[in-house]
Amino acid sequence: MALHVSSGRNSDDLDVLHEINVTPFIDVILVLLIIFMVAAPLATVDIGVNLPASTAPEQPRPDKPVFVTIKPDASIAIGETIVPRGELPGALDAATNSHKDQTIFVRGDKSISYGELMEVMNVLRDAGYLKLALVGLEAPAAKQ
Repeated sequence: MALHVSSGRNSDDLDVLHEINVTPFIDVILVLLIIFMVAAPLATVDIGVNLPASTAPEQPRPDKPVFVTIKPDASIAIGETIVPRGELPGALDAATNSHKDQTIFVRGDKSISYGELMEVMNVLRDAGYLKLALVGLEAPAAKQ
């Protein structure tokens, strides 16, 4: 609460000024700003990582699974049939009888780039196939 000495009628009277002192509020905001400026760069992730093999138990397969394979030369096959990338959605519709809810098993050679795999998965997603499963080799379970 701020007080103001009036120079008028009686010098012993103190008038109360109803003003908010914002200086402590500004100090708190500046401290928070500095904390967030220091902490923000620490929240980003720029770490290279080698992903391990999966030791998860094998899931049951459907009767007739549909495999989309990306070969080392970046060619794409549905089952055993090589399909041009532009014709992938149509060939997949023929293989699944246009059942968009069927799980598509994606196999990618380990020599292809991650970007190449993501491009094929984007084509599948754009075609309406949202249930995708990545296929890999089983690794022996680690002893604990």
